[in-house]
Amino acid sequence: MENKNFTRELLEKREEDWLASYAMKSSCSAGRVHSEPEHPYRTVYQRDKDRIIYSTAFRRLEYKTQVFVNHEGDYYRTRLTHTLEVAQIARTIARALRLNEDLVEALALAHDLGHTPFGHAGEDALSELMEQHGGFDHNSHGLRVVDLLEKRYPDFPGLNLTQEVRRGIIRHSTPFDLKRCDHADITDIPGPLLLEIQVVDVADEIAYDNHDLDDGLKSGLLGDTELLDIDIWGEVAHRLDKEKFLLSPGVKRACVVRELINLQVSDLVRATTQRLESLGIRDVSDLASHSERIVEFSPGMRKKREPLREVLLNSLYKHYRVIRMSRKASRFLKELFSVYSGDPEQLPPDAYSDISKKGKHRAICDYIAGMTDRYALDQYKKFFEPYERV
Repeated sequence: MENKNFTRELLEKREEDWLASYAMKSSCSAGRVHSEPEHPYRTVYQRDKDRIIYSTAFRRLEYKTQVFVNHEGDYYRTRLTHTLEVAQIARTIARALRLNEDLVEALALAHDLGHTPFGHAGEDALSELMEQHGGFDHNSHGLRVVDLLEKRYPDFPGLNLTQEVRRGIIRHSTPFDLKRCDHADITDIPGPLLLEIQVVDVADEIAYDNHDLDDGLKSGLLGDTELLDIDIWGEVAHRLDKEKFLLSPGVKRACVVRELINLQVSDLVRATTQRLESLGIRDVSDLASHSERIVEFSPGMRKKREPLREVLLNSLYKHYRVIRMSRKASRFLKELFSVYSGDPEQLPPDAYSDISKKGKHRAICDYIAGMTDRYALDQYKKFFEPYERV
């Protein structure tokens, strides 16, 4: 009897028929570090996505800071909800450009796996502490997570992801994701900067710009009045006032944010399509000769977005309460690092045993970087509050 179910080969054939010529096809993957037999009905990037979702590091994102520390409120975004929002936006862009949605989703789900507790404040603290010991940045650490630190398979360390997803993790780039170090065991992954990688980078920007504004307004740290003076926000808000009467503040805010995301995604798709045509990009190999980013907004949209980003930087990220949270978090992690490095025998057995393989500082760094906000706070209390049980 004929098998009418989808096989991996049929899925790969569907990609060849449907995806754009410059999309990364699953059948053309450079493979994995450790060879494995192919799955009968999942493509390589579908397997990557599934492995990421089931990883310990992915689950921990639920209790890692985006802007507001988890205990500030249940309704603020965490690294996990931010990651899911990036994946949704990235898949929408990829579908419109006929790129590989499975690869894009895997890249989006993996892009923050290397983040520390307490967001960029934690990353800054570990970067400072590790300056003389190989450095730290969350992209390089994310690659360590998927290559070395996850322990789920008997035949290899890590998740054994495809080279394309590994390349996307190490090359992830936004204004907040600058590469700061080079570990001896972490090097760049050769190959072009795939359009799918570029899509996730921009989707990350769209997500955190608009959703951090949303959280900032919910928290009261940002006010409607300063945003109404910004052209792109004011235009959308005033149009909604005319079209929809008596919207509650929460519904209006959600409508404005949703419309802003739609405007930016639509502009990005149009501008990128035009750029692909003008540059004559026909297949993946053409990307190697273009160092500039191809997936980008139009100049007009870049100009419109800039005032919103300035409000985020100056009114939210530099708000005294956010600065206090960041400084407090930095102190927590630095004091934990000092305790462990001064007396490593206080580390849990698994982390302590890593010292012989990684060296003291890298073993402690890996342990702290993997903590959630809540776990880091619990450990801090055990060391520094006299009546807390250890």
